[in-house]
Amino acid sequence: MQPKHQRLVLVVLALVALVGAGLLAAWALRNQASYFFVPSAMAADPPPVGRPVRLGGMVQAGSLRTLPDGVTIRFTVGDGQALVPVQFSGIVPDLFVEGSGVVAEGALGADGTFLATNLLAKHDENYMPRELAEMNADEARETVAETQ
Repeated sequence: MQPKHQRLVLVVLALVALVGAGLLAAWALRNQASYFFVPSAMAADPPPVGRPVRLGGMVQAGSLRTLPDGVTIRFTVGDGQALVPVQFSGIVPDLFVEGSGVVAEGALGADGTFLATNLLAKHDENYMPRELAEMNADEARETVAETQ
């Protein structure tokens, strides 16, 4: 075999190995991917029951209630076009309140309720850490400068 043919075989083998590695990585990430839905997208094209997804939207005012067990809450997430009932059992983030943004990780149940396993509360752009809120502007700047 001539050196030219040997190089060509090596290039072809390298390309095959590279494509194979890419396909393996894509297949592995497919199982780890968590799709994000807003309520209107979930209502229009719901994910399969039990498939892990994320649901993001606003917690509807007046929808939050605690069930008699004391750790399970039910609330509704909306985006202005659709509403999705959500149930969550566990410790609720401090920033989780009605009217705020939330991202719930979990799966859609057979009855159409989103069964959340984790809640991520979002705060608005005016959020200020409690420690900095009690300081005046100069003290806050000094504290921030010390942490950098």
